[in-house]
Amino acid sequence: MAPEAAARPTRAELRLAAREQSRAQRRGAAKAATRAALFRVAVPSVAALGVAGAAAVTVIQEQPDRVPPQAAAADAPDNTAARQSAQQAVAAGDQTQASRGDARQPLAGAQPGDARPTDTPTAQPTADPAKPKVVMPVAQHGLGELFGAAGTHWAKRHTGIDFPVDGGSEVYAVTDGTIRTQWNPFYGYMSILKMPDGTEAWFCHLRAYKVRKGPVKQGDVIAFVGSSGNSTGPHLHFEIRPQGSGPVDPLPWFLSNGLDPR
Repeated sequence: MAPEAAARPTRAELRLAAREQSRAQRRGAAKAATRAALFRVAVPSVAALGVAGAAAVTVIQEQPDRVPPQAAAADAPDNTAARQSAQQAVAAGDQTQASRGDARQPLAGAQPGDARPTDTPTAQPTADPAKPKVVMPVAQHGLGELFGAAGTHWAKRHTGIDFPVDGGSEVYAVTDGTIRTQWNPFYGYMSILKMPDGTEAWFCHLRAYKVRKGPVKQGDVIAFVGSSGNSTGPHLHFEIRPQGSGPVDPLPWFLSNGLDPR
C-alpha cells in the first residue's frame, strides 16, 4: 500500500469522528442553555438591580457555589422597579399594605361634625323701636316744678319738669338719637334730641354744649346745666314733645320707660 493511502482515514473513521463531534456540540449547547436559564432566573434585569445587581451577576458567574446578598429595590437610582412592583401588586389584588399617601377612610357612625343640637334656642323678644330704653337726663333724682304748674315765670303753664341741680352738672342723652342746638330767649341755650320714633326731648337753660349736632348714644354727655334764658337759678328744664305734637308731661313718659325721676 502506498504511504499516502496509509495516512488517509477510512470512511468508517470519518463517520465515527463526525458522530463524536456532533455529540460534543450537543453537549456544549445543552450546557450553554442551562447556564442561560439559570442566569435569567437568578438575575431578572441588570437595569432593575443597578450597580449592586451588576456586581452580584459577576459574583454568580465567577463563583457559582457562593450565594450573594439580595439586592434591594432602593439600590435602583430612581426606585422605578419598586414602584412598578407595587403597582403590579395592587393591580393583582394584593392590597395588604396601603400607601402612606392613601387617604384615611372615616370611621363608621356619626362624626363630630354630624352632631345636631338637642335644643333649639328660642327667639328673644325684640325691643319696641317706638319705646326706646331711657336713662335719666341728670345723675341726681328729685324734681322741682312739675308739668302744668302756674306761676309768674311762665306766660301760660309750665311745659316741662325741672331738675334742681348745680350749675355745670352733666346732661345726658336720655336715649339714642340726633342732636341739634339753638338759642331761645325764654329757654336760653337748649339742646334738642330727636329719637328714632320722632319724639323730641328738650334740654333747656344750659350753660354750655358738649355736642352741638350729630348722632349720640344713650348716656352720652351732651351739655352742662346752667341758668340761661328766663331762669332764676341753675336747673335743667326738660320737655318731651311727641312727633307732630306739643309738649306732654315727661313724668308719665319716664314711668312708662321704667324710670322714676322723683
